[in-house]
This record gives sequence, structure tokens and C-alpha cells, in this order.
Amino acid sequence: MEGVQTSMVNAWEQVTAFLTVYGLGAVGGIIILVVGWKAAMWASHAVDRALARMQSTDLTLRRFIASVVRYVILTFTVLAVLSQFGVQTTSLIAVFGAAGLAIGLALQGTLANLAAGVMILVFRPFKIGDDVEAGGHKGTVEGIDLFVTELRSPDNLQLLVPNGKIWGAAVTNFSVHPTRRVDLKLVIDGSIDLDQAIVTVREQLGADQRTLKSPAPVVMMSEVAEAGATLTAQAWTNSDTHGSLKMSLMRALQKALGKSLKTVSG
Repeated sequence: MEGVQTSMVNAWEQVTAFLTVYGLGAVGGIIILVVGWKAAMWASHAVDRALARMQSTDLTLRRFIASVVRYVILTFTVLAVLSQFGVQTTSLIAVFGAAGLAIGLALQGTLANLAAGVMILVFRPFKIGDDVEAGGHKGTVEGIDLFVTELRSPDNLQLLVPNGKIWGAAVTNFSVHPTRRVDLKLVIDGSIDLDQAIVTVREQLGADQRTLKSPAPVVMMSEVAEAGATLTAQAWTNSDTHGSLKMSLMRALQKALGKSLKTVSG
């Protein structure tokens, strides 16, 4: 019995010593953890609400920035808790830094796409619904994510283009301006009356209701060769009727000029 009592007394002394040394630290660590967690949630929601008031801020970018703010605060909270227990956080920071560098090198392409996605969402070179040519692909923008941009091709295929390819190359947005110009090149038989051919082409351009009156259609001779003369025809139209007007004009010119029209191209 005396041995059991002695063991219990020793155990109680050890518990008392542990609570004396680490008790206040544990309480302080719990308080820091709770306060840090609450602060991270509050800051994240505050940033999200602030960005929501800016209509130009995309929802995906909004959530990304809010998450970054939350995790940064939580990281400092965890470091503060560990420091409360006497852990040397300087060495931990060095370890985390080295690990972050290694992960960054391993995910270099992914991080490049992430950075490009943030830039696309901030500067908005295009928006959902725009017809664009980006990253070597042409289609309608269906979605913009942090890593990829989703396009719908003209033949209704889904294209997932990495943001790094888009941000690092030229982007053509066909939907920014309300009007576009239809350009056609016509090779005419040199044996016919070119002045009359120009009048016929101009009449066909103006006959279609989709052709805008201002700027007025233009027809000019751009090249003369033994095989014939090349006429350049230009007509302005609304952006959403550009493709249909081009096809209609090509058919109308083929019919109006007949065999004297050798080729027509856009």
C-alpha cells in the first residue's frame, strides 16, 4: 500500500509540476488559437464584402483573395501558439520556407497558370460570352477559373486553355466593339469593264440590310495582273452579324458577277 501511495504522490507531483510549467501556456495558446480563428474568419468575410462592392471584381478572384487572407492569419496564429509553448518558430519558418520553395519549383507550371489567372481576372481582357482568339484557340468564353479558361469552339467543343498560354500571348476579342468590318478580296476577269464591276460590287454591299450606311461601303482596286484585277470590298456591320453577312455577300457577289468573278475570299 505504501508503494502505491508513493506512486500516486509522485504522479500527482508530476502533474502539478506540468500544470505549473505549461498550464498558463496552454490556456494562453487556446486563447490565441480561438482569437486567431475568429479574426481569420472576420477578416476573410470583410475582404469578401469589400470586394463585392466593386462590381469589376470577379467572384472567383474575390473568393481567392478572401481565402488567402484567412490562411495567412491562421498561419501566424499557429506560429504564435507554438511560440507560446516554447517552440522555436524561427527554425519552423525556415523549414516551411524551404518546403515552399521545393513545392513552388515542382508546381512551377501550375503556379504560373494561377498567377496568369489572377491577372486575367483583375485586368479582364475578356468576359464570359465574348468571342475570342486566345492561347492559339478560337471560341466563346464559357468560364474563367484561376487555372484554366473554358472556351466553346465554333463546332461546339469544350476547350480548356491554361491561363499561362493566354496571358503570355496576344488575345483577340471579337466582342468588345459593337461593329466590325467585313473584308472581301475579289479576283475579276481583266477582260470585263472594271468600272462596271466596281459599281456592281458596291451595289451588292449596300443592298443587304445588315450593311451599315455609316461608314459607307468601300470598293477599290488593290492589284492588277495578267490574270485579272483584284478588288478589295469593305463593309461595316454589327459584330453579331459579321459572319452571316460575309457569307451572304460572297454568295450575292458570285451570283451578280457570274463567270467574270474568278475567286472571292474573306
